[in-house]
Amino acid sequence: MDGTFLLQQFVNGLTLGSVYALIALGYSLVYGILKLLNFAHGEVYMIGAFIGYFVLIGLGGPGDLAVPVVVALTLMFLAAMLGSGILGVLIERFAYRRLRNAPRIAPLITALGVSFFLQSTALLLFGAKFRSYSTFQFLSGGIEVAGVRISTTRILVVVAAFSLMVALTLLVGRTRLGKAMRATAFDREAAAMMGIDVDRVIVATFLIGSILAGAAGVMFGLVFFSVYHLMGFTAGLKGFTAAVVGGIGHIPGAMLGGLLIGLAEAFSAGYISSTFQDLIVFSILIAVMLFRPTGLLGKADIRKV
Repeated sequence: MDGTFLLQQFVNGLTLGSVYALIALGYSLVYGILKLLNFAHGEVYMIGAFIGYFVLIGLGGPGDLAVPVVVALTLMFLAAMLGSGILGVLIERFAYRRLRNAPRIAPLITALGVSFFLQSTALLLFGAKFRSYSTFQFLSGGIEVAGVRISTTRILVVVAAFSLMVALTLLVGRTRLGKAMRATAFDREAAAMMGIDVDRVIVATFLIGSILAGAAGVMFGLVFFSVYHLMGFTAGLKGFTAAVVGGIGHIPGAMLGGLLIGLAEAFSAGYISSTFQDLIVFSILIAVMLFRPTGLLGKADIRKV
C-alpha cells in the first residue's frame, strides 16, 4: 500500500476523530464539574443528527434546496445545536439535579435509563429506518493533496470541529463563566461559598456539552450520510473512550483522545479489517488504563482530607 492510501486513511481518521473529539468534550465537561458519567450524551448527539436532517428536508433538500447551501448548512447546525442544548439542559434539570449528592451509582443508572428512554423515543417518533443526508447532491468539489481527493464536506467538518474546540478552550480559559466552571470543578462547595452560582454553572456546562454533541451529529450526517435511532450508542461509547484515553475531565485530553481514536479506527479498517477496528480501539483503552490510568494528559485527583 502506497503513501496515497496512507494519506487517505489519515484524512478519514482526522474527520472521524473530530466528531469523536466533540462528543468526548461533552463527557469531559460534565465529568469535570459533577464527576458524573453522562451516558445519555450519545443520544443527545443522535437527536442533533435528526434535527439537522429534518431541517434539511424542510428546506427542500437534499435534492432541491430552496436556499443557498451556506444558508442551509448554517440553519442545520444552529437548529441541531440549539435543540441538543435544550435537551441537555432538560436532562440535567429533571434527571440529574436531585441526584447530585446521591451515591455515584444512582446518577449512573439514571444516565443509562435516560439513554434508553431517548433511544426508544427516537424509535417511536422517527422509526427504525435509516435516513440519508445525501450530501453529495448539494455539496461537491474539494481539493487534491498528493493524489488524495479531500471532499468539501470533510474539509467543512474538520474546520468546524477545530473551530468549536478552539472556541471552547477560549471560553473555559478566558471568560468569567470559564473561571466559574474551573472553580466549581475544583471544589463545588468552596465555589458556592465564594458567591458562584453553582446551579447556573452546571446548567451552562450541560448546555455547552450538548451543543457540541448536536454539532457532531450534523457533521456525522454530512460525511457518513446515514442517521438512525441507535447511532448514539456506538458513537457515545467511542466518545467516552476518547475522553478516558485523553484524560477525562481534561479538555485538551478529550481533543487528543478523540483524534487518536478516530485515527486508530481508520487505520485499523484500512490496513487490517473493519471487523477488528472496535477490538483495536478498545484494546487501546485497556492499554492506556493499565499503564496510565489517568489518561494521556490527565492528572490524578487531589484527595480532600
